[in-house]
Amino acid sequence: MEPTFFQKHPLLKDVLSLFGFVAAVVLGTIFLNTYVYRSYNVVGQSMENTLANGDRVIVNRLAVTIAHFNGEEYVPDRGQIIVFANGSASGPLTCNAPDNVDDEYIIKRVIAFPGEHVVVENGTMTIFNAEHPEGFVYDELWREDETTGPKKYTSGNVDMIVPEGELFVSGDNREGSNSLDSRSGLGTIPYCRIMGPVLFRLYPFDKIRGF
Repeated sequence: MEPTFFQKHPLLKDVLSLFGFVAAVVLGTIFLNTYVYRSYNVVGQSMENTLANGDRVIVNRLAVTIAHFNGEEYVPDRGQIIVFANGSASGPLTCNAPDNVDDEYIIKRVIAFPGEHVVVENGTMTIFNAEHPEGFVYDELWREDETTGPKKYTSGNVDMIVPEGELFVSGDNREGSNSLDSRSGLGTIPYCRIMGPVLFRLYPFDKIRGF
């Protein structure tokens, strides 16, 4: 029987197999990072004491992928920590802003939804909605203890209704200027800019935990 081309050229076969393997790994990694999960480094102190500068977190991209596949926007739960693309610094954050390789990705906690009334006064953040017309204090729901979760004092004076299709977000470290968020220059965040909710902290290894 006549030997095949690759039997005559085994080295070429090995080289092509190696290239195929590398291509499969690269394409698989791109697919996973785009549609399934993605990792980010926390930069700054805005999420202390929950997350610290240098922490590595894994974000659930699959939740966003499924929502978009169904023709819907992904809507996180109140209190979830999310990562979103801040977009261009040259203008307001909108869904029409083109994706940019230089986009800054920001991590914050979800506070309030469209139509809800957010008031920050005397160091306290209060949310008013149809279920709680008298208002409820956000921090009392999500502070795990004195060292994890939103810190007690919230700086600023806010009295606003969250616009349709957007979220009011905040860092956990909200005293002074520690967190640029919806209370200040960042504004509210369109659903379309959400990369996904944080699943767990991967690093430091001695502080691995889920969210």
